[in-house]
Amino acid sequence: MTDWTALHDELAQWEREGLSLPLWWRDDDAISDSAALRQLAQLSQKTQLPVHIAVIPAHADTSLADFLSGTPHVIPLVHGWAHENHAPPDQKKTEFGAHRPLAEMIEDADRGFGKLHGLFGSRLQPVFVPPWNRISPDLVAELPHLGFKVLSTATPRKSRWAAEGLEQINTHIDPIDWKGTRGLLDEALLVDRITRLLQDRRAGRSDADEPLGLLTHHLVHDPAIWSFCERLIAVLLSGPAQPWQFGKGDRP
Repeated sequence: MTDWTALHDELAQWEREGLSLPLWWRDDDAISDSAALRQLAQLSQKTQLPVHIAVIPAHADTSLADFLSGTPHVIPLVHGWAHENHAPPDQKKTEFGAHRPLAEMIEDADRGFGKLHGLFGSRLQPVFVPPWNRISPDLVAELPHLGFKVLSTATPRKSRWAAEGLEQINTHIDPIDWKGTRGLLDEALLVDRITRLLQDRRAGRSDADEPLGLLTHHLVHDPAIWSFCERLIAVLLSGPAQPWQFGKGDRP
């Protein structure tokens, strides 16, 4: 069994120093109601941590809107347009990379926002989540003009503001072994990474004001991933972490 002692010790140090840890949860690639989505919503309710689902606009259907109407703890965000890769074969996957015409990307981001607003109304948060967490800087500058208030990608942010009027709030913990088994990453490696993330925040090496983000993908979870996420959320919330969500408090 994996030893979580180092993480527990780090969380205890946060509490001794009177530090708080805003914790948020983003889950990508939602399109419709499904057994996996319902399991996600049940885990969110059980842990009392709201889950923000990044919805693929081109493929989203009314079953998703119907399900979300009865689950206030599941919060929709805009996940690009169609989650289609436009990068050349020798480059990393991206839907909104610098190789695409800016006008086309603006159009896709705009119609994605529009379609999801039609499905979810005021439930939709003005958060743009680019597929594969990659985005052209030119498009970033345009997002506030389309009504977006937040950009969410991955890894600790370099600055609070991605552009004027556009806050950056990223994810930091991804439990999936995307380059290998596509199951749970080595648990000891994950616990070590999370511990070091917290140590960097406490020491001022990264932005401690940015909500710490858990990133999941409900459609590909196996039992080990579900179990790890449940345990991690419980451990964090039993310490200095506090649930954080868009639409609450003084942030977007």
